[in-house]
Amino acid sequence: MGESKFILQHEVPEEWIDYNGHMNDAEYVRAFSWGVDRLMKQIGITDDFRERNKYTIYTMESHICYLDEMKLGEKFDIRMQLIDYDAKRVHVFYELFGENGKRAATSEQMLMGVDQASGKAAAFPEEVFEEVEGLAKHHTVDEKPKEAGRVIGIRRKK
Repeated sequence: MGESKFILQHEVPEEWIDYNGHMNDAEYVRAFSWGVDRLMKQIGITDDFRERNKYTIYTMESHICYLDEMKLGEKFDIRMQLIDYDAKRVHVFYELFGENGKRAATSEQMLMGVDQASGKAAAFPEEVFEEVEGLAKHHTVDEKPKEAGRVIGIRRKK
C-alpha cells in the first residue's frame, strides 16, 4: 500500500464530547473536513488562490467508518492516501488515528474542482494539477483499503 501522508494533528476538545462520553460522530466529519482543508493548501488552493482564481474544491461524496471511540483530550492525527484522480477530481482516503496507534475512523471522499464564478465542475488549474500528480506519486494506494468502496446495507442470511 502507498505511504499515508500525515495531514494534521489535534486533540479531542470538551465540546466534541457527547452524551455517551466520547467524541460525537459529527466531530469525526469535522476532523476529516480539516483534512480536506489541509490537502487543498498542500496542492496550492490557499485562501489567496481561491480569491484570485475563483476556484475551490467541493466534497461530492463521503463515507465514514467509525472503528473505535475517541475520548476527551485524546490526541489524534489524520493521514491521507489517494485512491485515484483525474483532471478535476481526487478520490481520497483519510484515516484518523488515536493514541497508541488506535485506528479510530476512516473517511473515503470524492473531491471535485469547482469554478466559483459559474458554480460548475472545472478542471484543476495547471499548477494545482501538477501538485496532485506529485502527491499521487508517493501517496496513491497500491490496493484499496478494506473500507473503501463499501456499500451500506443489512446483510441477510439466506
